[in-house]
Amino acid sequence: MTRKEQKHNFERDGYLVVENLLSAGQVETCQAEVQRLHELATKCFESDDPRRGHFQLEPYVNQETHHGSPILRKIEQTGNLSEVFFNLAQHPDLIKTVQNLIGEDLLLFRSTLMLKPALFGSAHGLHQDSAYWPMDPPALVSVSVALNGATPENGCFKVIPKSHLWGLQEWGRIARRNAEPLTERTEIDRSEAITVPLSAGSAVFFHSLLAHESEANLSPHPRNTALYAYCPSTVRLKGSGQRTFRVVAGFNGKSEIELTSR
Repeated sequence: MTRKEQKHNFERDGYLVVENLLSAGQVETCQAEVQRLHELATKCFESDDPRRGHFQLEPYVNQETHHGSPILRKIEQTGNLSEVFFNLAQHPDLIKTVQNLIGEDLLLFRSTLMLKPALFGSAHGLHQDSAYWPMDPPALVSVSVALNGATPENGCFKVIPKSHLWGLQEWGRIARRNAEPLTERTEIDRSEAITVPLSAGSAVFFHSLLAHESEANLSPHPRNTALYAYCPSTVRLKGSGQRTFRVVAGFNGKSEIELTSR
């Protein structure tokens, strides 16, 4: 698919799948790093290390550990904990794809590992990312890189194509119990949602207004993804205050940019 076709499909559907973004060796390195971060989480929780704030436990399980390791839902600000995931945020092919979609100047808004642990991974309710982010206009691009196979059985990504054209809406809680509906928005036809299975190393790029969800992972296989969100140069903070973001491309070679609310 050409860059022009990629941009056309993204603007039409709100998302784009890129197969084999990472090599097998890069996937293996990321998988080993996920294991290292699980070990770090264990140490942080045992010693009340301040870095434990980066780690979020699964909210709806009756135990905090499994085989001696914390049952993690996600790890935030991975660039502060891991050189591997710091570098992955600047992967050349990833950055070129995002630039093609929203422009040459890019800020890194979010760097996260989303973890759906085997047997315990909670469902993620239907939502738009921009409903929870203080950025205006809501025109960010997120990239979810599969670090192992993402399938319907282990709770792969599901999207409603073209829902990025609905405008910004309210959604409520994201984390859901296994028996809960994935949204209280009964007027939405969820039969239009399609699954987006990914092989390890493949990625889905999606608009921050795209409505998406994922089922619980009750399978014996984890679903781990590296998730990044990027801002174009036109985005500003909502509300009050200021915040500094790392530059990953453009901005005349600056290393970071401070955004002040309008």
